[in-house]
Amino acid sequence: MGQPDQTSSVMPLRAMSRAVSLAAFGSLLLGQVAFAQSTSQQPASSGSAASQDNRTTYNAASTADESDDGAIPAANGTTANADDASQRPAIPDAQSGDDITGSILDEDIRRLNTREAPVDETPRRRAAESASTAETPGIPLGTFVLRPSVTQSINTETTKDGNTRQRRAFLETDAAATLTSDWGRHQLSVTSEGAWQRNISGEGEEQPSFKINGDLRLDLPQDTVAHLTAGYNFYREDTDDPDAIANATQQSDVQEFSAGASVQRDFGILRGTTALALTRSIYSDATLASGATVALSDRNQTTGTLRGRVGYELSPALIPFIEATIGRTLYDETRDSAGYERSGHSYGVKAGVEVDLGEKLKGEVGVGYEMADFEDSRLSSIDTATLDASLLWSPIRGTDVNFDLQTSIQPSTTAGESGYVSHALTTTVTHQLRDNLVGTMIGGVTWRDYPTDSTINDELVYTAATGLTWNINRYLDLTSTLGYELTTRKDGDDSQQFRAGVGLKLKR
Repeated sequence: MGQPDQTSSVMPLRAMSRAVSLAAFGSLLLGQVAFAQSTSQQPASSGSAASQDNRTTYNAASTADESDDGAIPAANGTTANADDASQRPAIPDAQSGDDITGSILDEDIRRLNTREAPVDETPRRRAAESASTAETPGIPLGTFVLRPSVTQSINTETTKDGNTRQRRAFLETDAAATLTSDWGRHQLSVTSEGAWQRNISGEGEEQPSFKINGDLRLDLPQDTVAHLTAGYNFYREDTDDPDAIANATQQSDVQEFSAGASVQRDFGILRGTTALALTRSIYSDATLASGATVALSDRNQTTGTLRGRVGYELSPALIPFIEATIGRTLYDETRDSAGYERSGHSYGVKAGVEVDLGEKLKGEVGVGYEMADFEDSRLSSIDTATLDASLLWSPIRGTDVNFDLQTSIQPSTTAGESGYVSHALTTTVTHQLRDNLVGTMIGGVTWRDYPTDSTINDELVYTAATGLTWNINRYLDLTSTLGYELTTRKDGDDSQQFRAGVGLKLKR
């Protein structure tokens, strides 16, 4: 009886192993063909791809040499013989993420949203900062930053009062500075400016001035902000001022000292403000053409004003408000040189709206009523309806329009006169003509409205001015100004003033 064929149990395993090896070899061969086609499309000068292939080939060869059983990992996780591996390209080392693809495709091919080149194929440039709007770095002083500036100009001025005409040429030095704190909380800011004039030809009165103001802002808890202010103002009274001394070669020098405090707090949609202001005015003697002096100490006075305001926040951009003020004026001398008691009281009420639309429009407008009375019964009270507005409007970028309208009661020192109501309208337009050239135009009119029983007629003062500022660089400007002023009177001669100048401004 013939013996059946002896079939070893390992034969099926060997057959299966060879089948799997052949399948793996075929799949790898197909994959390498596709790999060769994709790499043939890359630039021949791609040094990074070549170095990557060399590195991976070396790694694969090292792996084959170090393998004990003579097999290397296949792409599908099975094993292949070392002989097969020596006949096919090596597989790159496994890397995470985009590193695997990065050896084959560049960054632009991998991006789903490929970058678009500009039409003119030029790189985009960031707009350069305008020299006219660039802020100087300033001078660090501890926790403060000081930004000073000095302007030296040469000017000509012609003044005509009736049939009298005066001309002068003068040098003017203007100095200004701002000192601002750099604190994490609260802020102190100090601003100052002054002008000094010296005549170099002709005749005419020099007009020196100096002003300094400080504001300390305190950020208190519960949406409360407080301000403490103080200031000093020195100027020489203008010859066109209603209280100026006639035929004086030098008018009175006026010194004003001011101090104030205010507290503002938000109560939900309500905003309350309380403010107290004190002003002290001191007048020096005036000098006549003969050399004699006129004492004006009887005009020295102290004024205190208490103001309260309540606003209702319809939105952050629109806040209607009502405001009330009460004031008291005390003269050092009970009676002036003419025998009048000029101390008195003032009252006012106003309703309006605050507007804040960002850079486009901000400010406030209000209408109200104001009255001033005096202790001397011979001086009649003055009352008037008021219309006040202070708006900053920017219709287009680079153009700013400042609109200011103020109504106020101005007391007089003329014998028998109480004073007058001043209605002053001023509009300033600033336009950036070029990146380093700014033009300014100023126009205004002031109406001095005297009471009907006054012996002085009403006056109108018209002003117009224009100027150019050329920013040579961040620290140096070339300035030019041209101005005209006309004062008309119903009774008396009109007066005119024409002024022109050019100067250099150095700022830091």
